[in-house]
Amino acid sequence: MNKTILTCKELEAEYIYAPHLKHSYIKVYHDSTIVIKTPHKDKSYARDFFYKKESWIRKQLHKNTSNQQVEINLANEVLIFGEIYTIESSEAVYLRNKLQRLKSFDMKKILAAYDDFYKYMSSEYLPHRVEHFARIMNLEFAVLKFRKMKSRWGSCSSTKVITLNTQLIKIKKELIDYVIVHELAHLVHMNHSKEFHALVAHYLPQSKALRKKLQKIHLSA
Repeated sequence: MNKTILTCKELEAEYIYAPHLKHSYIKVYHDSTIVIKTPHKDKSYARDFFYKKESWIRKQLHKNTSNQQVEINLANEVLIFGEIYTIESSEAVYLRNKLQRLKSFDMKKILAAYDDFYKYMSSEYLPHRVEHFARIMNLEFAVLKFRKMKSRWGSCSSTKVITLNTQLIKIKKELIDYVIVHELAHLVHMNHSKEFHALVAHYLPQSKALRKKLQKIHLSA
């Protein structure tokens, strides 16, 4: 992939020519880095795309500097691992296909499509991380489940059933790992005792800082 820098007024973006992509998309990182990836080799196309998305980019940059509830424009954006992507991005293919099959702009159906997308992403990403940490911690769980929950990131039952909130896909990977280790630790301590937190910290030394970050996150429905 070839990289170069494009400008739009005072904004700068890294332009990446990626011929394997089917669509062009823009990503705004939390450090305010802007990246444009496109299968179009002509830089003028990328530059026009940059100007077209200027308003959206500035909105994301503003969100990076504020501490507001994380929100997205339904049917236009999607939140994945703490980053907001346009619906045209390669990361949103599954969701985009579901939305394109909708015959009308029905909010309930759109929300259902997003829920299905996060459930799909959960089944694709979370099992590998759970198995990874279970192996490291030398622990065994009986069943791993996924469902959307309003007030809990996860749970662990006395029968060793671990349930993870599909909304986890919206937050950063380091925070997802914290939730996973937290629930696995409940296989040993079914409480939040000092021993419990010590076990979590043994595998995630930064667990206290991660827990504080997680407590500040308020996701939209």
